[in-house]
Amino acid sequence: MKKIILSTLVLIALTGCKKEGQRTDDTTPPADSAAVAQNPEPESTAYSSPEASPEKVSQILAKNNDTLYVTNFFATWCGPCMREIPHFKDKMQELQGKPVKFTFISLDDKSEWNGAVKKFAEENNLAAHIVLLDGQKLDPNFFKNNFKQWDGGSIPFTHIRKGDKTDETLGMMSEDLLDSKINSFLK
Repeated sequence: MKKIILSTLVLIALTGCKKEGQRTDDTTPPADSAAVAQNPEPESTAYSSPEASPEKVSQILAKNNDTLYVTNFFATWCGPCMREIPHFKDKMQELQGKPVKFTFISLDDKSEWNGAVKKFAEENNLAAHIVLLDGQKLDPNFFKNNFKQWDGGSIPFTHIRKGDKTDETLGMMSEDLLDSKINSFLK
């Protein structure tokens, strides 16, 4: 019964979408540093998005080095998510060759991974940047352990990290807001 209630709460939480962003900063001490190749591999249009466990997603979020990590949680059925994706794509193109890594974590239902998500990935040339996450595997501890403000209650949600500095944005970001946040990390 507890699993059914928890699963229902996670599904309900993931179906809501909020509009504008809210921000928090984190200043935890750096744990490591790494050099980043200036010539990234060319993007592929082939759909090959891997499934990740909540633990693997936590590892992605916790990377703490000289690279700027921009991680966006989205779903193909979420209107605000789809409206902000072009801003991310433009920023990816602008920052190509720089130590910046964009990851899009799909919270679509597993039944959509080879349909709507695959189509989205191929149409937007983002397959190499998409990670699939089964929302059924998420529990409240995932949110509590990884984020200051996000409880999984709505998407889109963007987590930005470089070294010991983090930023969380709950809701859709305008192009100006995304530029401002990313540029603040690249100073």
